[in-house]
Amino acid sequence: MTAVRERTPAGEEKRRSRRRRPGRRAVVAALAAVAVAGGAAAVALNTGGGSGKGRASALPPNTTQVTQQTLKDEQTEDGQLGYGPSLTATSRLQGTLTKVPESGDVIKRGKELYEVDGDPVVLMYGSKPAYRPLTIGTEGSDVERFEKNLSALGYDGFTVDDEYTSDTAEAVKEWQDDLGLDETGTVELGRVVFAPEAVRVDGVQANAGEPVRPGSKILTYTGTDKAVTVELETTDQRMARKGAEVEVTLPDETTVTGKIDEVSTVIQPAEGQGEDPTTKVEVTIWLRSSKARKAAARYALAAVDVTFTAGSRKNVLTVPVTALVALSEGGFGVEVVKGSTSAYVPVKTGLFADGRVEVSGQGVAEGTVVGIPK
Repeated sequence: MTAVRERTPAGEEKRRSRRRRPGRRAVVAALAAVAVAGGAAAVALNTGGGSGKGRASALPPNTTQVTQQTLKDEQTEDGQLGYGPSLTATSRLQGTLTKVPESGDVIKRGKELYEVDGDPVVLMYGSKPAYRPLTIGTEGSDVERFEKNLSALGYDGFTVDDEYTSDTAEAVKEWQDDLGLDETGTVELGRVVFAPEAVRVDGVQANAGEPVRPGSKILTYTGTDKAVTVELETTDQRMARKGAEVEVTLPDETTVTGKIDEVSTVIQPAEGQGEDPTTKVEVTIWLRSSKARKAAARYALAAVDVTFTAGSRKNVLTVPVTALVALSEGGFGVEVVKGSTSAYVPVKTGLFADGRVEVSGQGVAEGTVVGIPK
């Protein structure tokens, strides 16, 4: 029995339309505009004797003040609430499929996932699939993984370690007897399916009565916790860091916190002849807090909004990105206006977000008036 990654089906509900917050691409475009527009400013500054001293030949057409604020690099995207990525269970046994579960069924440790030739295939908990039969003398982490499950199911008389001993075989015979299997003391390959936790049957891909062989697809399954799946453009991958918290807004406008569990690259096949495949960044966010579980419990599949925060700076000086000018000696500056005169002052830039940029430097403080090119 093996499990492979499949794309989660899209939800039945139509995603809500809303404006997307500006991302890094908008900032790059703005900086490119600054570099072009700043050429004239750099010339005027150069003829005036250097940054911070040169006087502009005319005051800027518009002005604004330097503000102190908390700056957040945020982006809100459409997400799909469901049960997370779907995996496919494939048979390692040969015979006739005699029983399958129904979609939506929840299967826990030690319970039958499906049945081949009248004998159950059992779910156990573990992060890696079974890949060989287990018998007396077998050693390895797969032995320990199976023994942990056997112990958790209440069987004893053996030591939980990486060695399959005669004591383990005796406990296995008892387990096999309880399942109605032949008491061989050997765990045949394909008798056990490993999943990290209890599973929810997402769909059945074979029917009772059909022949199966190693590699036959039996069913798809997910975890039992609610999760949100989001697709990002590759240029926005910085927004998704594994372990980072995000804000999820449910259809009833309830806001809950989720944590990014997985970030993976997904290649989508071309939709038409002559078109190229596209690459997306798929983000999985689990809703495991008590508040999030309760709020999401009423929905099976739903469209949600997910707000990512790539960076945050508290109490920093900021100006609109359009206030930056390119300096002839390199870097950026702002045009500081005092009364009827102005001067170009170099600044160090920090975080860009929501059309503003963090700045610092001599001659720049909260309330300083700076010019904005037309």
